[in-house]
Amino acid sequence: MWDTISTLFLTYGLSFLTSVAIFLVGRMVAKWVVEWLRKIMEHAKIETTLTNFVCNLLYYAALVVVVLTALNNLGIPTTSVIAVLGAATLAVGLALQDSLSNFAAGVMIILFRPFKVGDWLDVAGVSGTVESVQIFNTLINTLDNQRVIVPNGHILAGNIVNHSTNPARRIDLVFGIGYGDDLLKAKRILHDILANTPHVLETPAPSVNVLELGDSSVNFAVRPYTHPDNYWTVLFTVTEQVKLRFDAEGITIPFPQRDVHLFQR
Repeated sequence: MWDTISTLFLTYGLSFLTSVAIFLVGRMVAKWVVEWLRKIMEHAKIETTLTNFVCNLLYYAALVVVVLTALNNLGIPTTSVIAVLGAATLAVGLALQDSLSNFAAGVMIILFRPFKVGDWLDVAGVSGTVESVQIFNTLINTLDNQRVIVPNGHILAGNIVNHSTNPARRIDLVFGIGYGDDLLKAKRILHDILANTPHVLETPAPSVNVLELGDSSVNFAVRPYTHPDNYWTVLFTVTEQVKLRFDAEGITIPFPQRDVHLFQR
């Protein structure tokens, strides 16, 4: 019995110990390489989510290689194991192709940064502020404070309108006055409102111009500029002040009118 045990130990013991050593050393080297890569990515200021995902993926891939090497050292055939892993990977890839597409899009967004957290976007039919950029999805808070989870693949598949990139955003407003009102007086009032409204920028300068002679009114195109964060504040304030000042100055804001002529036969 002892002779049998000695023979088995001499035959397989050294291979077993070597395999254990391969596994332990390989795992230690994999951890060292991953930590080294993590420091490089953090130094390059790459998004934390992407850094963690890449490092974890690399670590487990290296661990699979180490385990296969240890098994092969024991004399266990790894060809069938690799074939099974390959088939399983293909099946998972086909089943998760949409998720992989979103992952690839998430990597592109994080690397090229067409927008950042806090930006106000119109994207994939959603308008709101970016709360966070994740590997598979981007979280957006809409203007009415609803959270929308947008797949990253949908974001890169269409146009991205970033309202926060430029330091100034123009507000397009249209106000009408009656044909019997003083046009130049109304124009001076509109300029005065823009000059005294907080957050309206002096550069680029706001503009007030006659837009059209409409069916029922003379319409002004009022174009102030403001910082994107103050867009709605300026829009609401200017609209309110125009109504109050026009009422105080006797400028009418006409209702739609239509003349009807009746002919009797």
